[in-house]
Amino acid sequence: MDAIVEILSRGVEQLLGRAIGPLQFRLVVMPTVVTILAIRAGLRDAREGQPAFLWGIISNPTERRRRLLAGWKDITRIFIVAIVLDTAYQLMVLRAFYVVQALIVAVACAIVPYVLFRGPTARLARLLSGKQAGPTSNAAAAETTENTEERKNPITNPGDRA
Repeated sequence: MDAIVEILSRGVEQLLGRAIGPLQFRLVVMPTVVTILAIRAGLRDAREGQPAFLWGIISNPTERRRRLLAGWKDITRIFIVAIVLDTAYQLMVLRAFYVVQALIVAVACAIVPYVLFRGPTARLARLLSGKQAGPTSNAAAAETTENTEERKNPITNPGDRA
């Protein structure tokens, strides 16, 4: 049990030590770049009428994969750079490589800021522009258009539709 506590305390100490060691700029630059990418994506979501990023992933299983892939596409390079820079830091300072620590730093620098800023940016942009989140897929949009047309002209035969 003492060994596990020792490993965890050493890991936490090493993770916190990154804030004052060499290459500390990465802990500011990478989240800043990711935040800018998230804001751009959030504005795009608002323009396209998409729901907030995380909410869209959680609430819409049909769109989940597409949304995750789009988000991953935005942050892939930053995530890889975060792992590479943390690996360099670990080799320079710790003289060892800890995979879990590299992943923790990469997630904290790349994924967390993206998820935290993309959704609220979309909501704020929609609020300021007066738009509401709409259908999240072309099929849903076509269905909504079809339903709207039926409401406009309720006296049509189902066979009359082209």
